[in-house]
Amino acid sequence: MTINDFSLNRRTVVVGAGVLVAAATLTACGSDANTESTAAASPEPGTPAGALTKAADVPVGGGVIVGDTVITQPTAGTFVGLSATCTHAGCKVATVARGTINCPCHGSRFELDGAVRGGPATAPLSAKPVRVQGDSIVPA
Repeated sequence: MTINDFSLNRRTVVVGAGVLVAAATLTACGSDANTESTAAASPEPGTPAGALTKAADVPVGGGVIVGDTVITQPTAGTFVGLSATCTHAGCKVATVARGTINCPCHGSRFELDGAVRGGPATAPLSAKPVRVQGDSIVPA
């Protein structure tokens, strides 16, 4: 087979380019290792229905993001539930690190109780009441 055995027409090139763009788009929309999964895993036996996470998985002085909820533990045994939606432009906060909840869109940072630490957000994250049930954190 030689190069002359292949004939490319305009339609073949356009369709091929479209396939490449679609593949690139799907790849870009795929999961990101730095985001929290919102898919619920099968609960362990004895885990309360609707459990957000295990209390042991929420570090003291830090927190975790589970779906649309941020769960923090500012001090040992005190758990706070907050909305994961930034009050500045509605983006989802992405991390809880070094004592703050951080929004990737415009750099807003929030305290572990939801108060604004750094703008452009001016309003705190909304509270989402949670409670400890057994060894799990559940919506209150």
